[in-house]
Amino acid sequence: MRNERRAVVVGATGLVGGHLLKQLCDNPKYSSVTAVVRRPGALGAWARDAQASGRLREAVVDFEALSKDSTAAKAFTGDDLYCALGTTIKVAGSKDAFRRVDHDYVVESARAARAAGAAKLLLVSSVGADAKSPFFYNQVKGEVERDVASLGFAEVHVFRPSFLAGERIEHRPGEKVALMIGKCLGPIARLPLVRDIAPVPAEAVARAMVRAALAAESRPGVSVHASAELARS
Repeated sequence: MRNERRAVVVGATGLVGGHLLKQLCDNPKYSSVTAVVRRPGALGAWARDAQASGRLREAVVDFEALSKDSTAAKAFTGDDLYCALGTTIKVAGSKDAFRRVDHDYVVESARAARAAGAAKLLLVSSVGADAKSPFFYNQVKGEVERDVASLGFAEVHVFRPSFLAGERIEHRPGEKVALMIGKCLGPIARLPLVRDIAPVPAEAVARAMVRAALAAESRPGVSVHASAELARS
């Protein structure tokens, strides 16, 4: 019997999202993968073969008007929503613009997917996420976790990686420094006080997300996956 499980990916052009797409398209347990993007052709040349085979499709949406878009249900139709959407304050231009992307776009995407029938949400958050945090970035991440948890998904899996290791299109100096420090940690990287801040390969985060979605044993409610756990994936 053909497997009809469908995956939807938001943030597919990012570091984790790119690995997600490739892993999902190669996974026989998914019959189709939809990448929700802002503009046509955003996935690049590597995705052409998957698109030609019918396993991967692009769904272009206007995230600024997502709640008013009558076509959003079609774009977000699937069983599992993978959300790896995110930016930085520097790239976004302001704290308000950052919140719009990292909170509003994420919550609105989750709401659209839930309305279209998705049962599982796999969300990339961040180490230190806390809605009551005095730090703006951590606060926003915590608010996202809180708000998507109330949307009615059967399972919500939150992944809290530390700094992500991998090649990015955009330049993030602070993250580069953190990765250099992480390499210097060497043998002590597995110590309890260190392992949650050690860099995590983006590919490993993607693997952990796919594994959680396809696990034979269901985990109702919200499950939080710490950075140290992701590093072992």
